[in-house]
Amino acid sequence: MSKLVNEVNVTKQFLMINGEKVETEKYAPLYSPYSGEEIAQIAMADKEQVVRAIDAAHEARGIMAKMPAYQRAEILEKVVALLKEKADEAAEIITRESAKPIMFAKAEVARTIETYKFSAEEAKRIHGETIPFDAAVGGGGRIGYTLREPIGVIGAITPFNFPMNLVAHKVGPAIAAGNTIVLKPASQTPLSALFIAELFEEAGLPAGVLNVVTGPGGTVGEAIVEDDRVSMVTFTGSPGVGIGIRNKAGLKKTTLELGSNSALIIDKDIDIDQIIDRCIMGAFSNQGQVCISLQRVYAHEDVYEEFVAKFTEAAKKLKIGDPFDPDTYISALISKRETERVIDWIDETKNSHATLAAGGKLQNGILEPTIITDADHSLKVSCQEAFAPVVVVNKVSSIEEAVEQVNDSRFGLQAGIYTNNVKNALYASRELHVGGVIINDVPTYRVDQMPYGGVKESGTGREGIKYAVEEMTEMKLVVWNQS
Repeated sequence: MSKLVNEVNVTKQFLMINGEKVETEKYAPLYSPYSGEEIAQIAMADKEQVVRAIDAAHEARGIMAKMPAYQRAEILEKVVALLKEKADEAAEIITRESAKPIMFAKAEVARTIETYKFSAEEAKRIHGETIPFDAAVGGGGRIGYTLREPIGVIGAITPFNFPMNLVAHKVGPAIAAGNTIVLKPASQTPLSALFIAELFEEAGLPAGVLNVVTGPGGTVGEAIVEDDRVSMVTFTGSPGVGIGIRNKAGLKKTTLELGSNSALIIDKDIDIDQIIDRCIMGAFSNQGQVCISLQRVYAHEDVYEEFVAKFTEAAKKLKIGDPFDPDTYISALISKRETERVIDWIDETKNSHATLAAGGKLQNGILEPTIITDADHSLKVSCQEAFAPVVVVNKVSSIEEAVEQVNDSRFGLQAGIYTNNVKNALYASRELHVGGVIINDVPTYRVDQMPYGGVKESGTGREGIKYAVEEMTEMKLVVWNQS
């Protein structure tokens, strides 16, 4: 067991409402997914406290709406500077609460810094456009333009898998646009969100602008979604919960980043040795608990055997164990329940024609990187979102067949294709029914300023700072009659 993990002090963690730490009647223990030890006592908010947080955000709207862009940018830049100073501490918090291997936690902190940096820059670029009114017969003597105005109170509900950067993708653009926020972090990973809230307070964010409310989704999430003063809900999580939010949101704006079973196509002309490392990263980083984790591979029959052999060999070399060990690549899934679910899905394949090429077993409670070949699409490991270090590799005879297989999914977040054939690349980019097509890389590729989101049950709306700012502002038209 790591020295860092052993030295954790179990402390009470409070709500953050209107710039103050707020106690609750009930607290729940937070356990390390890896060691099982208690690492904190987390405040459990009741509905009245959620309403208090919304009150605070609603009251602070005017302050943020009137705050000049340069001041919003300065606050975000201060958060960037503070997070750079405390990067190691931030990474340790992520690893402690989520069992994300420290190498990936450090990478997440670096991305979080970049996300807030992009937000600071984007705060200065929010603008509308002029409209050529005299292009219409009735438009003579008139000039007009659009403005982008903050939407108001934003309810943000974030997941466990990127507990710091996915908070940044909601909080950063919200503040850049002049909004206020009520944030409900995932129950397993509240420490990252509370840590960031303290940095914002230190950076000079006015009280009430960012409120963090921990507790059960049925209490906190419901209260956020149902309150009429919340103008937008931005959610990352499961399709079931996302669809429930959409149904209850009424006329609120919603951005929903939901599930996926992202796929990669490998064409016949690819040098397999050049892509194995990227496929390993795409499939197994953060234990496969990534929305765009590589879950399905469709390899051309000419390279299929070579790919399976080399991919399997590389997967078996990955180090499994303590997430605080700098060499660990795979550690515990977020909960024992999730581990049991995935094991059940793997066991289902044993009653089919599928072959277990690697993994499929637990090592000290940690699921080995698992590769399954010849899996029928109806198996859960293929058609549902595994959210685990599990990959299905199937053989195809053409790009057309591969695209058809990729599209045979209720999800459509991102897909990748490796090919040296321009015609095939263009075909895939045109025919794949997904939010993003990644050519000559895995579908797991993401940088934080790009538009990110999907189609079908992968969700609605787009993240990526500029695009999130558009979602988090309303367009207002101003028309001047000069005659």
